[in-house]
Amino acid sequence: MGRIDLRRRATGSAAARVGVAAVAMLIAAEVAVYAIGSASDPIAPVPVVASDYFESEAIERARSYRSGQLWLMLAGLTLQVGLLLALALGRPRAARRALARLGARPLAGAAGAGAGIAVVLALVALPPRVAAHERAVDVGLSTQTIGPWLWDLSRATAISALLAAAGALLLVALLRRWPRRWWIPGAAAVTAIAIVTTWVAPVVVGPIFNRFEPLPERGALRAEVLELAERADVDVGEVYSVDASRRSTRESAYVGGIGSTKRVVLYDNLLANAPPDEVRAVVAHELAHVANDDIRRGITFVAVVAPFGLLFARELGGALARRAGAEPGTVPALPAFVLAILIASTAIGIVSNQLSRQMEADADSFALELTDDPAAMVGLQRRLSEANVSDPDPAAAVRFLFRTHPTTVERIGIARAYEQREAPATAD
Repeated sequence: MGRIDLRRRATGSAAARVGVAAVAMLIAAEVAVYAIGSASDPIAPVPVVASDYFESEAIERARSYRSGQLWLMLAGLTLQVGLLLALALGRPRAARRALARLGARPLAGAAGAGAGIAVVLALVALPPRVAAHERAVDVGLSTQTIGPWLWDLSRATAISALLAAAGALLLVALLRRWPRRWWIPGAAAVTAIAIVTTWVAPVVVGPIFNRFEPLPERGALRAEVLELAERADVDVGEVYSVDASRRSTRESAYVGGIGSTKRVVLYDNLLANAPPDEVRAVVAHELAHVANDDIRRGITFVAVVAPFGLLFARELGGALARRAGAEPGTVPALPAFVLAILIASTAIGIVSNQLSRQMEADADSFALELTDDPAAMVGLQRRLSEANVSDPDPAAAVRFLFRTHPTTVERIGIARAYEQREAPATAD
């Protein structure tokens, strides 16, 4: 009886520590969002009704497509979490025995287990991903047949497996060296990895999947980009077009890299289809991210929340591992810590979406000030929503949990607010 009471107390104590760590993690993430905040005073959007800008059939089509994709994404995530939970609890026995054999050489075994877990997670989520791809083909968003799509997915999985192998090796090494305080150097490592990957991804990973071409030296668009950059007082780095059309009809643009790899990237679909004033609005928006130093702000967010996320992973991962009879710092305990890190990164990601939406609203406001062309911004948002089959006004829960950008109606509302602010007053 006394032994049962001790177990209950230990379980309750572990659950309490996990709960406290979870609350601390979420509070730290919210404080980081507040502290990093907006880079400027963004324009508050005026209320906008989606039906004033989009046909009802287009709205319903986008909502049907996006809701289906969301459920498929959640199905894949559920399958992955379920698999990790089973592995963390030592099931099935064949997997437990395989991890135990890998544990004979802890660091090499950790790398092998990390790569294997990454591949298995990709495989278990494959059915909903295939379904999502086929739905994208059906609405005309994806231009890839299943073969080339699977080849891209295979390459992405191979890259993930390599990164997972390195991450698992580092995790086990830290757990073995500092069993209780591993999360402190781990947080420093996470921040360093974020910086390095941001720097090298545009020149190492990107070219594996796409071809990037600098805008022509004497081209009109490049000259306009440089003119906008000069007016915005930003060092734009390089400007590229990317052959997105080989996979999708999606229209977009983004800023990537830091230091010598900093660049603005424009999708070739956008350059081919959008009128010049809308391309100019896109460029101004991306220059805003450079001017506001948004990539550095994102890395700062990672640096602030990483210690709390890994502290949560220490508590949850350790509790799960011990429940399955695995000692933290061993290969059999690795799935428990991977699951804990996945839960932490998902929760932090939901909070970080708030910061991302603030950054995007800042960039829209900056672009309007730079171009003084709200009509182009409205046209651009309508174009992007229609081309990308996006719901212009998703439910509040969807927006809070998953959206990294303001909704289309909010972004149109920002442009309309700027337009009203700049309109000359009329006499009564």
